[in-house]
Amino acid sequence: MSENVDVPVVAGSNGAARLAHEHVKNANSRMLLLALILTGTFLIAEVIGSFAFNSLALLSDAAHMLTDVAALTIALMAIRIGARAADDRRTFGYRRFEILAAAFNALMLFAVAIYVLIEAINRFRDPEPVQSTGMLIVAVAGLIINLISMRLLRSGKERSLNLKGAYLEVWADMLGSIGVIGGAVAIRFTGLTWIDPVVAVGIGLWVLPRTWILLRDTANILLEGVPRGLSLDAIRQAIAGVPGVQSAHDLHVWSITSDYISCSVHIVVKDFSLAESIRGRVAQMLAQSFQIEHATIQTESKPCAEIGSAHT
Repeated sequence: MSENVDVPVVAGSNGAARLAHEHVKNANSRMLLLALILTGTFLIAEVIGSFAFNSLALLSDAAHMLTDVAALTIALMAIRIGARAADDRRTFGYRRFEILAAAFNALMLFAVAIYVLIEAINRFRDPEPVQSTGMLIVAVAGLIINLISMRLLRSGKERSLNLKGAYLEVWADMLGSIGVIGGAVAIRFTGLTWIDPVVAVGIGLWVLPRTWILLRDTANILLEGVPRGLSLDAIRQAIAGVPGVQSAHDLHVWSITSDYISCSVHIVVKDFSLAESIRGRVAQMLAQSFQIEHATIQTESKPCAEIGSAHT
């Protein structure tokens, strides 16, 4: 006997609450779109500027700004594409599209970072002239764009994890813009062109660890691994500690996206006549203690036969 038990998060008990939620979601979508247009447009300008002014630091900062564009795009997709209803072919809907986009972004960033690092080594060996004035103008423009984008996203970052993640990406890129400005000023007054590749390498080293974390987390989700921060043993023990539960097995915990965790488990109950209430208590505990809102819980009077597979 099994039943899919969901513990939904209810925003309100009337239509007004739902309308308010839709209004917030639409407002967040508009702010994300405006920030994306600004950042994406300047990304193109910064790439052109990096080649026009022969600045490797600008190109490295453009790679960092690419993470902003990706973060804003992913956040926007999470609101728009992720909101599509599930169907007979995609029973979880389109939520995982966000993860595929994030994985592609991480791989692309690795490729750009490797190019920048190789080019920086070549420039240390054979320095090239850098137009510091043009480099400075582009970097200042980038800083202004970052500040505008932060202003757009700031109002919604406390209500939405997607917006908060995008806001932090833009904030981090603002630091990169400041680094490029500092490098341009230093080159302007000292004439030391090796400062440009040093700044480029610094920005690359700042981006790479965050890119690796992004790739690691997306790979874990695509492999349906246990979400970060959760322990399978802790969940198993917590389930076994629910009154009426004798033991738990066939426990699987995975996530469709970074904020949508699912669980399936078989539990052996001491009194099968109380299976319904015990199942409800287990589902409530999973939601409250581990933020697992979608749980499939199968109740049994004794452990099911373990034939042809290993059970956890």
